[in-house]
Amino acid sequence: MPHLRLLAGAIAGALALPAAAAAAVADDDASTLDRVVVSASTSRIPDSEAALPNTITIIDREQLEQQLAITQDLSQVLSNLIPSFTPSRQKLTNSGETLRGRKPLYLVDGVPQSTPLREGGRDGHTIDPAMIERIEVIHGANALQGLGASGGIINIITKRAPRRDGETFHDVSIAASTALPTQDDGDGHRASYVFGTRSGAFDLVAGASYASEGLYYDADGRAIAVNDVQGDLMDADSHDLFAKAGWTIDAERRLQFTANRYELQGNHDYRTVDGDPATGLLATSERGSPEGEGPRNRSTSLVADFTDNAMAGGYFQAQAYWVDFAALYGGSDWGDFWGDGRDPNWWDQSQNASEKVGSKLTWSRGDFIDGRLRLTLGLDWARDTTYQELVVSDLNWVPETRYESWSPFVQTEWHLGDRLMLTGGLRYERGELRVDDFTTLPVYGSQQVEGGNPTTSEVLPNVGAVWDSTDAFKVYASYSEGYAVADVGRVLRGINTPGQRVDALVDLSPVIADNREIGVDYDDGRWVAHLAAYWSDSELGSRLSFDPTSGTYSVVRERTEIRGIEGNVAVRAGDADRFGLAYAATEGEYDSDGDDHVDSDLPGINVSPDRVTAFWTRDWTPAISTRLQASHALDRSFDRRGMEVADFDGYTLVDLMARFAMPVGTLNVGIENLLGEQYVTYYSQSTPRADTYVAGRGRVLTLGWSHRF
Repeated sequence: MPHLRLLAGAIAGALALPAAAAAAVADDDASTLDRVVVSASTSRIPDSEAALPNTITIIDREQLEQQLAITQDLSQVLSNLIPSFTPSRQKLTNSGETLRGRKPLYLVDGVPQSTPLREGGRDGHTIDPAMIERIEVIHGANALQGLGASGGIINIITKRAPRRDGETFHDVSIAASTALPTQDDGDGHRASYVFGTRSGAFDLVAGASYASEGLYYDADGRAIAVNDVQGDLMDADSHDLFAKAGWTIDAERRLQFTANRYELQGNHDYRTVDGDPATGLLATSERGSPEGEGPRNRSTSLVADFTDNAMAGGYFQAQAYWVDFAALYGGSDWGDFWGDGRDPNWWDQSQNASEKVGSKLTWSRGDFIDGRLRLTLGLDWARDTTYQELVVSDLNWVPETRYESWSPFVQTEWHLGDRLMLTGGLRYERGELRVDDFTTLPVYGSQQVEGGNPTTSEVLPNVGAVWDSTDAFKVYASYSEGYAVADVGRVLRGINTPGQRVDALVDLSPVIADNREIGVDYDDGRWVAHLAAYWSDSELGSRLSFDPTSGTYSVVRERTEIRGIEGNVAVRAGDADRFGLAYAATEGEYDSDGDDHVDSDLPGINVSPDRVTAFWTRDWTPAISTRLQASHALDRSFDRRGMEVADFDGYTLVDLMARFAMPVGTLNVGIENLLGEQYVTYYSQSTPRADTYVAGRGRVLTLGWSHRF
């Protein structure tokens, strides 16, 4: 895909710019220009106009409620509002869902949700949407939050207590959904309650939710195949318990504690009937009780936050967190697992178990050089302990691995006059992996592997500039580096030759993503527009490669280059109507033959299709409002050294949501896939497998009632 295609796409879609601002321009108060203020938990810089001059999307509560009227899948919410985010797989796993062609780092109130040592693709589903206030997305690689943000940062901000003393709120919500035409087992329902209060120096937010999803059906009325191994959002129940308590010690200091317990459990009532990608036969579901327990996500977190607005003349923020995460996967046949013929058809299922503890310290002061220079200093510490076990044999597939990192950083903002701002910073990352001696599974020959503790260290810079040409028009440019580590667990779990050592097997060299971006923004109060181009290269990248014979993925280290354009435009037509159009195009290539020159397209599991999205919102009366939105994914082919290896036929989806004010509360009506488009998902087409070659959801009706009192 030549670079000229991207330029042509930018010109042809100049009024269809990408979702850097696409989400935020949907309502009156939101803005995604580079100067937008994001929370300290995302930017690490309080009251900052931008931690980095990158594209930023703010999905506020109003937008979130609009999207939740049609889907509870946060991946689909992100995809609906951000064209550079891969179309949702509509599954529990978010493996293959990328931002700008790389994996983003998911945070909840600044706390990382990923399991980098054994990447399981489950970090996008650790909290119920009912507990969320807004979502902040920084596009592009950066190291602001440490390990994992090679594609950007997706920070989920939880609900907060009322601002005024003596205020209390109760948020009550119930909803039900059904496939259209209605199917006996295609219904879902959910309910939530969130309470918030502030009294004197103390405040509290607490909530509980429950949801149950039935089977999904495509537009032709066929049951969509459940993902037996990776897990599914359908045929599953979930619940969440959440609490956040704060104490305003005095006018400058505040202490806050947050606890969250989320679980999504598959019901295991269906099994997959394989399809055939070669003939176009789709995989479907049939009733049955597969062996073992249904796939599950379980996340428990405790977080403490302390802020002091006047420490040494600046702002100080300290956070400590503990996250216990377990992801149970479906089972599979292991053949002669024990290697002695005692059971030639051994069946087992695996579970990733991860414990994260860490702390983040940040101090920022903005009155240097007559208030034109802000200096921010920080220190992060994190320890991730992960293993992958087989629950039937009670053996570890991946041995216990511990990664510990220390990361000091410095960040500056310097305002040269009223129109120009320069930013720059350095982050030093030092990480150490520790693995004790271990024995591989019997199926691999029970190999004795010598442990080790490989280390890595990197200095990660960023620099940028923002020029306010006028009050409405801004130009920015930036360079930043993000980093990730390769999936260590995939390397360690399959060792089948004797005499191996961890120090020789594990390459801890981080995947450094160099992100360069230039952009322009315009906002005159009626028109809002954004256009950005980016380049993201890795000399030693990380690409997921699928082996169709074994049905497994491996991590391949090779040079990768990604180019892209994002942009959007939106206009307020009077007091009642708002229109928006967005466009995103990405091309990614990798070096397939080791000559340090890219020669093949990144596969669909790594990069999103080019997409155009559009919306129209209208307030018909003070009591009635609607939003009509559409998304078109363009056709795409994937070549390896000039030979086509996969092909994607694009599709167009249209959703409608409406809100009606009732005497008590609000009635929300959502219709997903309004036109009943029959389509095969992007992941299924670009990464074809017999068991996951599935259609997307057909028309779905959701009715909900919500009320705050």
